[in-house]
Amino acid sequence: MTEERKLPQLVMKNDNLFELPELICPPGFHIRSFQSGDEQHWEQLVSVSFGRERDFQTAIGSHPYFHPERVIFIFFGDTPVATATAWFQDKLEEEAGYLHMVGAHPDYAGWGLGYAVSLAALLQMRKEGKLKAVLQTDDFRIPAIKTYLKLAFQPVDEHESHKERWSSILSKLQPAHLEER
Repeated sequence: MTEERKLPQLVMKNDNLFELPELICPPGFHIRSFQSGDEQHWEQLVSVSFGRERDFQTAIGSHPYFHPERVIFIFFGDTPVATATAWFQDKLEEEAGYLHMVGAHPDYAGWGLGYAVSLAALLQMRKEGKLKAVLQTDDFRIPAIKTYLKLAFQPVDEHESHKERWSSILSKLQPAHLEER
């Protein structure tokens, strides 16, 4: 019996962080960066967004790239409802940031929170002097891919499987989303 090969995640890139739109948080919501005690908020959001448990300290907090201003949250009142991280990776070019761990609570779907929290993380990257951003995503995350396209991310073919997979995904999107790119 052969082991099924796991395909690598899809890659997207935004080559110009200086053309980002203004950040407008949906009414009733507010954005802020990480504060002491937010570890549990992050873990809960990741659990409901990705369906898996992650320890904040292991995934984010213990890394040299961790700075509180790089971990962004959106709150509805006192309830954390979305998160994204302006991250960095040694393998990326010096001027590129990495959009990492974008998640929104499903009870708040439809408010554009993924867009807003991703944009906030991209603006943080730009503030830190990054010129472009990269992210990785999965084939089934169609709503997230639509959001990334709205934020001027473009598909990148880094693996032999990517071209066909991107073709399949983009064919499923509404023409309006493709025109917004």
